[in-house]
Amino acid sequence: MITPNNQSNLTQWIDWLLHLHADEIDLGLERIRLVANQMQVTKPAPFVITVAGTNGKGSTVAMLSAILIEAGYKVGTYTSPHILEFNERIQINNHAVHDQTIVDAFASIEKQRKQTKLTYFEFSTLAALSIFKESQLDVVVLEVGLGGRLDAVNIVDADASIITAIDVDHIDWLGDDRDQIALEKAGVMRAGQISVCSDPKPPKTLLEFSKNLGVQFSCLSIDFTYDQTRNNDQAWLFKSLNDNESAFEFTKPALHGDFQLQNASGVVGLLFKIQDQIPVTVEQIDSGLKKVKHPGRLDSKRINHQNWLIDVAHNPQSAMVLAGYLEKQTEQPKDRIAIFSALNDKDMLPMVQAIVPYVKTWVIADLAIPRASDLTRLKSILISAGVDEVNITEYRSIDSAVQAVTIMPSCDVLVWGSFFTVSQALMSIKCMKGCW
Repeated sequence: MITPNNQSNLTQWIDWLLHLHADEIDLGLERIRLVANQMQVTKPAPFVITVAGTNGKGSTVAMLSAILIEAGYKVGTYTSPHILEFNERIQINNHAVHDQTIVDAFASIEKQRKQTKLTYFEFSTLAALSIFKESQLDVVVLEVGLGGRLDAVNIVDADASIITAIDVDHIDWLGDDRDQIALEKAGVMRAGQISVCSDPKPPKTLLEFSKNLGVQFSCLSIDFTYDQTRNNDQAWLFKSLNDNESAFEFTKPALHGDFQLQNASGVVGLLFKIQDQIPVTVEQIDSGLKKVKHPGRLDSKRINHQNWLIDVAHNPQSAMVLAGYLEKQTEQPKDRIAIFSALNDKDMLPMVQAIVPYVKTWVIADLAIPRASDLTRLKSILISAGVDEVNITEYRSIDSAVQAVTIMPSCDVLVWGSFFTVSQALMSIKCMKGCW
């Protein structure tokens, strides 16, 4: 392929990047650190927060950003993967940066990397750091892509970090042991810096690591907690468990699901810890939580007289959260259809087992990307989870599955299993005239 330049469009650059490195994932910091140091982008803003964890990272970043913007800070956020457009990954004050801004950053990286091979994610990370540094921001919030210790984001020495819920995910790279996975996430911590964990049952390895490293560490259920208020179902309490045992009432985040209070408690816990450096008032926290947005998480839509619920649940823990949300629905539809596909490195059987009680018909399709599970494996997992073969329908793509489901009689539809499943489904829906 011909190397693109700053006159090329963003699509041409992304197509080229996807073919640049032989492996989609190649963990390690040596390559990207070499280029980052040359570009001098390892300090993209005066204050940097890194967010690691298995589930809740994206929601945590969204809450942090909404609150900090409400407090008057200029904020850059880097997240992954995107759902519809690459630009979603790199945002300033919750606005995706323009195509040409990313193209110029890519062109600069290509000039400076010389013979150093970079993955798609490493190139993207360098672009975000470069854009942030040039934008003169107050705060940058970086979401770890995979793991933490060896993730490209970890070339930045964060001033503070949040570790969200920890579960088994990315088995091929991180293994299936929660204690070991916790150590990978802990790699984003820095000695002497502040770190908060919003997992209510943190692995002992995480607690020991933070202590040995000398981190200013606090954790949900140990140092702080949260609770619903008794007389207002739209409010919740953040409670300190330290000596003063102070409590603050906030409005529930504008994101569906009670589990978002767990994420919110970690955000509030961190903001209280960094008050000396990044002052934020209780009122600004409350206002930010009211305004937070995060597409693809328990996202409800009305499409062709059908009720659609779209969620990026893609591992056992997030599938259980999705199941809990479905269980609490006042009306349980008897004919719910699930459009489902997942990546091959996921622990799919417990994922599907969690959702089986709430779905009658399963529509599966191959995502047609690296790491995707083929139809044979998807079908085998469903049958192993107790789904009758007559209730499984196969399609050649998510697009064809969506088109088939949207012309069915009125029913409830659940789209889940992967960010890529959601992305492809939403792209298909967006292209169908009259569906919104």
